[in-house]
Amino acid sequence: MLNYRITYKKLKNAFLIPSVFWIVTFFLIPVFLMLIYAFFERGDYGGVKYNFTLINFTLIFDDLYYKIILKTFVVAILNSLLCLLAGYPIAYFISTQKNQSIKNTLLVLVILPFLTNFLIRTYAWMVLLGNEGLINTILFNLKIIDNPLQLLFTPFAVQLGLFYNYLPFIILPLYSSIEKINKNLYLASNDLGGSNLKTFLNVTLPLSKSGIFTGLFLVFIPTLGEFIIPDILGGSKSVMIGNIVKDQFLTARNWPFGSALVFIIMFALLIVMSAKNIITKYNAK
Repeated sequence: MLNYRITYKKLKNAFLIPSVFWIVTFFLIPVFLMLIYAFFERGDYGGVKYNFTLINFTLIFDDLYYKIILKTFVVAILNSLLCLLAGYPIAYFISTQKNQSIKNTLLVLVILPFLTNFLIRTYAWMVLLGNEGLINTILFNLKIIDNPLQLLFTPFAVQLGLFYNYLPFIILPLYSSIEKINKNLYLASNDLGGSNLKTFLNVTLPLSKSGIFTGLFLVFIPTLGEFIIPDILGGSKSVMIGNIVKDQFLTARNWPFGSALVFIIMFALLIVMSAKNIITKYNAK
C-alpha cells in the first residue's frame, strides 16, 4: 500500500510538469523580462539600452497617458456595471425555468457567440453601425432619419462592442450562483408572507453575491486590457491603455515604456483582486 501511495504521488507530480513548464516559460519569464525592461532606456532605433532609469514610470503621469488610463478604468467599470444590469435578469430568468430542455437551450444561446471568432464578432458590428449599415438603412427606410447617424468610430460603438463581447462572461457565473440556491428557501419566504420582490431582495440577491463579484471580476479584467475593440470600432477617437501598450511594443518600439504601462495595469489588477478576496472573505463570515 505504501509503495502504491508513493507511486501515485510521483505520477501526480509528473502530470504537473507540463503545466508548470507552460506557466514558467510563457508567463513568469516574460513578466520578469518586462519588469527588467521597465527600468531601462529605449534604444536609439528601438530595442533596449541597459541604462537604469525611472523615467518610464514618470511618463505615466503625463497628461496624455494619465487621461487615457483614467478613461480606461471608467470604461471598464461602466462596462462591468452594464453587463451586471443586463446579465442578472437573464441569468435569473434561465435559472427559474422549470423545463430543463428550455434551460439548456437558453444556456446554449448564451454560449453560442463563443463559437464564432472574436474578430469576426467585432467586425460584424462595423456592418451594423456603418453609415450604410443595417441600423442606418432601417432608420432611413422608416423615414426616422434623413442623414446617416455617426455610430461607428465613436465611444458608443466601443462601449457597445465591449458590452456585447463580455456579457456572457457575467451571465454564466451568475446563473451558476443562482442555480445553487436551495429552492426550499423560496418556499419558506412565501410561507412567511414574503412577496416576490422581498424574496428576491432578501434571499436571491444576498445568496448570489459570489456570482456577482466573480462576474464583475471576469468582465473588468479583460476590458481593462482590451485593444482590439477600440481599434476596430473606435478608430483613433477611442484609445484605451491596451492600444497604447500595443503601439509602444509594435509601432513606437519603446519596450521599456510599454513594460512600465503593463506593470501599472498589473498593479491595478492586483489591487482589484485583493479587494475581491477581502470582500469575498467578509461575506463568507
